[in-house]
Amino acid sequence: TTVHGLFVKTDAADSIPSVLAYQSRQPPPSAGPRRKERRESGGASARSRTPHCCSVEAETHTSSSSAKASTAEVQVGPMRLTQYPIQVLLIFAKEDNQSNGFWWACDRAGYRCNVAWTLESALECFLDKHQEIIVIDHRNSKYFDAEDICRSIRATELSEHTVILAVVPRTSADQEETSVLPLLDAGFDRQFMENSSVTACYNELVQIEHGEVRSQFKLRACNAVFTALDHCQEAVEITSEDHVIQYVNPAFERMMGYCKGELIGKELTELPKSDKNSADLLDNINTFIKKGKEWQGVYYARRKSGDSIQQHVKITPVVGQGGKIRHFVSLKKLHCTNENNKQLYKSHREDKYTGDNSQSESGSYKCKNRRKDSIDVKSITSQSSDAPSLQTRRYSSMARIHSMTIEAPITKVINIINAAQENSPITVAEALDRVLEILRTTELYSPQLGTKDEDPHTSDLVGGLMNDSLRRLSGNECVFSKNMNLSSHTHLPVPNTINDVPPCIAQLLDNEESWDFNIFELEAVTNKRPLVYLGLKVFARFGVSEFLNCSEATLRAWLQVIEANYHSSNSYHNSTHAADVLHATAFFLGKERVKGSLDHLDEVAALIAATIHDVDHPGRTNSFLCNAGSELAVLYNDTAVLESHHTALAFQLTTKDSKYNIFKNIDRNRYRTLRQAIIDMVLATEMTKHFEHVNKFVNSINKPMASEETSPHSEGSDTECTANMKNFPDNQTLIKRMMIKCADVANPCRPLELCIEWAGRISEEYFAQTDEEKRQGLPVVMPVFDRNTCSIPKSQISFIDYFITDMFDAWDAFAHLPVLMQHLANNYKHWKTLDDLKCKSLRLPSENNN
Repeated sequence: TTVHGLFVKTDAADSIPSVLAYQSRQPPPSAGPRRKERRESGGASARSRTPHCCSVEAETHTSSSSAKASTAEVQVGPMRLTQYPIQVLLIFAKEDNQSNGFWWACDRAGYRCNVAWTLESALECFLDKHQEIIVIDHRNSKYFDAEDICRSIRATELSEHTVILAVVPRTSADQEETSVLPLLDAGFDRQFMENSSVTACYNELVQIEHGEVRSQFKLRACNAVFTALDHCQEAVEITSEDHVIQYVNPAFERMMGYCKGELIGKELTELPKSDKNSADLLDNINTFIKKGKEWQGVYYARRKSGDSIQQHVKITPVVGQGGKIRHFVSLKKLHCTNENNKQLYKSHREDKYTGDNSQSESGSYKCKNRRKDSIDVKSITSQSSDAPSLQTRRYSSMARIHSMTIEAPITKVINIINAAQENSPITVAEALDRVLEILRTTELYSPQLGTKDEDPHTSDLVGGLMNDSLRRLSGNECVFSKNMNLSSHTHLPVPNTINDVPPCIAQLLDNEESWDFNIFELEAVTNKRPLVYLGLKVFARFGVSEFLNCSEATLRAWLQVIEANYHSSNSYHNSTHAADVLHATAFFLGKERVKGSLDHLDEVAALIAATIHDVDHPGRTNSFLCNAGSELAVLYNDTAVLESHHTALAFQLTTKDSKYNIFKNIDRNRYRTLRQAIIDMVLATEMTKHFEHVNKFVNSINKPMASEETSPHSEGSDTECTANMKNFPDNQTLIKRMMIKCADVANPCRPLELCIEWAGRISEEYFAQTDEEKRQGLPVVMPVFDRNTCSIPKSQISFIDYFITDMFDAWDAFAHLPVLMQHLANNYKHWKTLDDLKCKSLRLPSENNN
């Protein structure tokens, strides 16, 4: 079974249907909680008391005792809270005395209780009910892995305040009790020694309620307090008893000019002080607050800019455990007694609405134009009156972008703000424009992922490509040796210049600007060294040598070094794939809108990034490396392991020897800018942030451009749109990331025969990984890629549906790529036809015979 990239066995007992998501039971009249203890622990009688419920989602039964414990009043400082009846989720592989013991204990305590028999139903129930207590059977791993279930629940945001109890087997008197540390590491809070007595289960649950649950309930209430602080008009600062800053609110940040990250964790003595305070003022303040007394008065503080401002300050000591002072809370307001402070106060108020940095009208999107028709968007490309069919396709493409299923919560916020702008005064609309600019340039676009239609192929792709790591198994370390061979690995002569290319290769390269260029033919005639030859041709076309001020010989030597460090033994991640991505990147750079949006440095960075983006790839995914405990996974802390390695190794190889150091003649500032752009693009190919990159591109590039183009004041030309892109480096970054991402996975958009070849190669590489995982006893991160059972058409359909369609719709809307979109439609139809015919291979058997 596949759930969120986690693969576990979920066989339930024969007597319990595995389709039951969760059930609520009506206790028989004779089976009340007051029965004698000896009958509570009896196996046969316990089972007879527990009839099965036929409904998959029956209403939770509330016994008469639960009515007495319907609500409870809890005091948190001055706050009075109402705690509703506790909800408990029991997760057991099968029904037995222990599960019944907890069930009747919940009934006695007045708790609402649900039972789940599988991981899927457990997650479904928890996401629906948000239980405060979860009890997981950890006695036997035959039916499911209790620790994996716990980790899956802990991976959800809702579990932060949930108490999870592990039921562990009873140890004999001569056995040493096992450590609880593995349970704590897995996310459990407590362990319960196996005991089916209803009273024992009841005592445990009641202790949890009055201990951890009540504490967590109080902690949840703190969210309301912090929300109030964040919206408070007064500046608030909280420090520890040692005057280490623990919290500042947004009003404090605006007043002092610092951001939160610059202050948290610093001692007050580390911050610059104003010299306008009298010498004995600080001593006077310290005398008061150390005695636990509140101090208030006027105090000069120094902002980050160096200006001194006069504040009215109130400092209150907070007494905590042991009667000792644990915190100091400072409330600060600007003390408006002179013109300077009044001017600052006015500026402080305005900054809340317009931001600290105003922008020139020419450097930002036009407010009126962007507001007009910002919701009813018709097109996101330049208007064309003489191409109605193309215009219709563009309308359809825009509609798809606005209905994308990968929409993140921040996207909804942006849409609400756009709607609010329509009928707002100009001053409010301008302030909202500033808000939109901030939202579009910060890390707010990670969507809440779910598996589409719970398709196992999609689940495996998400689990294998978007998770940096799964379970770590000790004792199964797999270390890859790095291919550091810097010499050529075939006997084909390498050209001295682009003009020395053999005629058969030169003839093929004449067509390299076409999207239908056949990279596999180049692979064949170059003896699996297409990257050097294609690289020389493409780099010459884009003037890379001239930009880098390096000779063609240096560039050629560099290409040789990079290609030599690709593994030709990999069926997919080899230098042919790198050449293919380089070709796609060059093709995209030739599109009018892309070309107009980027500078020469961006083009050079993109071509270099495409060339190196998979260098020294071992033919295994990040998840495999993390599970195997490889040296690279340890080095990069299980985060973007391969992508970090590709960039680091590429720069190490490049700077190792001056004869292939293409960066040796450019100045330091240009090198740093170029290096940062290359690193950023290669890291963008890592799939865990796939939807974040696509969402940001749609909301920061597509939608604003659509609003510009559909505005009645717009002339419908691409010139103004692309000029705006150059004015915003963040937008250029988004374009470069999207470009290399699309180039990296453009296989489904290639002509059918090329698409089929690539599908076969990537499938073979995944098959080999699955084989090795089974040999080494590692978790199989993509079980559907078993060479004996895999349906390649299904895997391609899932990949296109989940990753490709939305991304290329957005990229096509910007770059205008009708040929690619047509290929994508044709290829999808090919895979669907094979799947409908139950064919699991690349082609129909009749086609294979031909």
